[in-house]
Amino acid sequence: MANILIIVGTESGNAQMCADHLSDNLPGLGHAVEVAGDADAGNVDLEGRDAVLVCTSTHGDGELPDNIIPLAERLREQAPDLSHLRYGVIALGDQTYQATFCKAGKEMDALFARCGARKVGERLEIDACTQPLPDEEALNWAQEWVTML
Repeated sequence: MANILIIVGTESGNAQMCADHLSDNLPGLGHAVEVAGDADAGNVDLEGRDAVLVCTSTHGDGELPDNIIPLAERLREQAPDLSHLRYGVIALGDQTYQATFCKAGKEMDALFARCGARKVGERLEIDACTQPLPDEEALNWAQEWVTML
């Protein structure tokens, strides 16, 4: 059983919808799940955690959602030792914007790796143009991801 913290970066609510769906379903597979969204996402305490799942959208010109910027800045500036942490990333984007597709998820992925966290599995990139139900795609991916923890 894993104790999973889902960190949500969201502007329009799609990443939050995915995180909530995971929070509703992953405990049934024997995992404890906590969701940090809205104001909580930027201030999460990563000490004492063993598994983190970042679920973030990209908005504007490839920017991070406002609520996750404080966490990204903290990781960038302080570069804490996260070698104790396993993580995964679910990135939501729109391939219409090819140059910035899932850029926020890619950025968070790079920041966690730079701090020494151990990535589990491949990053899931969900395209809003082709996937009308991102929460179902996220759950399908996460059900496999948790088996690797």
